[in-house]
Amino acid sequence: MAALSDRMRALVQPRLADFEPYDPAFTPTRINLSANENTYPMPAAVRAELDRALAATPLNRYPDPMSGELRAVIAERHGVEPRQVCVGNGGDELLFNFLFAFGGAGRTLLNLPPAFSEYELFAQMTETAVVNVWRDPATFEIPEDEALAAAAEADLVIVTSPNNPTGNLIAPEFAERLCAACRGLVMVDEAYIEFARPGASVQPLLERCPNLVILHTLSKAFGEAGIRCGYVLATADVIDVFAAVRQIYSVNVLTQAAGLVAIRERAAFAPVVEKIRAERARMLAGLEGLTAGVIGAVVWPSEGNFLLVRLPGAAEVRRRLRDDYDILVRDFSAAPGLAGCLRITVGTPEENDAVLRALTDLVKGETR
Repeated sequence: MAALSDRMRALVQPRLADFEPYDPAFTPTRINLSANENTYPMPAAVRAELDRALAATPLNRYPDPMSGELRAVIAERHGVEPRQVCVGNGGDELLFNFLFAFGGAGRTLLNLPPAFSEYELFAQMTETAVVNVWRDPATFEIPEDEALAAAAEADLVIVTSPNNPTGNLIAPEFAERLCAACRGLVMVDEAYIEFARPGASVQPLLERCPNLVILHTLSKAFGEAGIRCGYVLATADVIDVFAAVRQIYSVNVLTQAAGLVAIRERAAFAPVVEKIRAERARMLAGLEGLTAGVIGAVVWPSEGNFLLVRLPGAAEVRRRLRDDYDILVRDFSAAPGLAGCLRITVGTPEENDAVLRALTDLVKGETR
């Protein structure tokens, strides 16, 4: 980010004067596998229904402020009451509101990095202190005893399952222990849960863990990243707080209409999710094959729609993928705990083949 002008430094809150915004490092390319989007086209029947719904949506009226119809459909999907659901303008708004409402000066967030960088970013915005308990550098598993001890001193916990960018799941049993340890709220971010093995969700804990909050999104498995729609599940009194602090009319009428179609037609996305899982396994095997014997190279298994790989000269590999092959992947090589790592979204078979061919050229070429 460009340095602030002297005029802005005099006007902005002092704690934000050197603030660095979230930067996905996007560049237009032929193949974009950098943002963990679902790169498959929406099922044709769903797209047709979506187009009808959007065309029939009046634009001259404000949206339902609490997304009532969408809340009801989401509640039916998860087997909870509508009063246990809050819909937001993407998961990002709900993450911010979580820290805005329950964090703040004098309160502490337990973070378990490497993880989604917005957790710390939003904590800084809301003056919430952060305590990091770092994952194992070889496996990225959470040191559970250390995390539980830190949770007992924290006001909030955020843990992702599957974790972005490492792909790890947390066991529901560990999530329940976190809830028991923490005096405040524990958010489990399940943005990628549809790609994980059956039974991985912590949702069954909602009935016995009143301080549990679960975050979901329509951006990943449902292929609606462009509409910006996420939601949280929690007890009704927690949802009341989310409702109180939310931006007015933050979920627009088109987003609500598109979200309704996606949830109602969710069965149509199951074959796409299965294809992504199959491609994830094929990509894992392909990456392991091409990095075999390369000193310092590691490929980690994942329960998300992405894979993390460590490569010698990762930043240069990413640059050449972009500049020479018109392929964009995410460079984490300079991020704490992720030295030398690239994250590759699992795309369509054609996209994945292009990545494997390009990496074979680059990695094998460097080691000949």
